[in-house]
Amino acid sequence: MKITKAVIPAAGLGTRMLPATKSMPKEMLPIIDKPAIQYIVEEAVSSGITDILIITNRGKNIIEDHFDKSPELEEFLIKKDNLSSLELVRRIPHMANIYFLRQKEAKGLGHAVLMAKSFVGSDPFAVLYGDDVIISKSPVCKDMISLFNEFQKGVIGVQKVDEESILKYSSVKVEKIRERVFKCFDMIEKPLKDQIMSPYAILGRCILTPEIFEILEETAPGRGNEIQLTDAMKKLAISQSMIAYEFDGVRCDIGSKIGSFKASMYVAMNHPEIKHEFKNIINEFKNMNL
Repeated sequence: MKITKAVIPAAGLGTRMLPATKSMPKEMLPIIDKPAIQYIVEEAVSSGITDILIITNRGKNIIEDHFDKSPELEEFLIKKDNLSSLELVRRIPHMANIYFLRQKEAKGLGHAVLMAKSFVGSDPFAVLYGDDVIISKSPVCKDMISLFNEFQKGVIGVQKVDEESILKYSSVKVEKIRERVFKCFDMIEKPLKDQIMSPYAILGRCILTPEIFEILEETAPGRGNEIQLTDAMKKLAISQSMIAYEFDGVRCDIGSKIGSFKASMYVAMNHPEIKHEFKNIINEFKNMNL
C-alpha cells in the first residue's frame, strides 16, 4: 500500500531555546534561509507524501501562515522583478496538502499522534517529529517507507548514541536482519542504566499502522506524566515486532541550542549561495587566537 499521509507533531513549547522561542515557535527558527519545519515537510514530500497534518498548539499560527499563500509579498516581489524569490515563495503552499490541528493540552507525543486518528483513517502513515531535522543524501522517510513495503511492519528510525543520550531518549531491543536493518522486539522510553537494551535510540521518524491508535487510547501516562508514543510502539513491537532502520544522516535536535546550531552548520556547508564564504569563515575562525 502506498503511504501518502504524514503527521508532524509540532506542539512543544521550545523552552530549551528561550528567549528566542518566547514569541517565535522553535519550528520556525531559521536554518540559514528556511524555517526548520520546512526541511521536515520537504523530506516528507520527497518521500511521496501528499497529505500532511501538523499538530500545533496555541500561539503557533505563524506556522500556518508560512505554508499559506502570501498575495501581498508576491505582489511586492513582482514589482521588484525578484522572480527567483517569487518562485520560492509561490512553491511553499503547493508542496503538499497541509492541514493543521491544535493540541489543546500538553499531554505528550503519544497524545499528539492520537489526535491524527480521523486524518489517518485506515492507512499506514509516517510520523516526522517536529524537533528533528535530518540532513541526509536520501530522504530518511522515503527509505523507511520502502522498508514498510518490504516487511509490512511498522518501522522506527534509530541511530547509535552514547549512554548519556540513551538515558534521555529511548533504547530498543533489536536483532540484525541485514546491514542497518533490524527486527525490534521491545523498547523503553528514558531507561535507567540497568534497563538499557542496546545503544540504539529512536530518533525522529516512524512509519506506523492505524493499530497504534487503539493502543494509544489505552496507554496510561508514562514518563513526565505524558502519553508516550514509545510506550504504545512497545506493545506493537512485543506483539508483532517492528523494523528498526539505522538511518544514514545527521539528526539535529532543533529544540536545543547545539542542535539548531549544528543544523545551520551542515546546511551552510552545502548551500549554493554561501558555502564558499562559510568555509572561509571556518578557516578564519581556526586561525583566531581566542
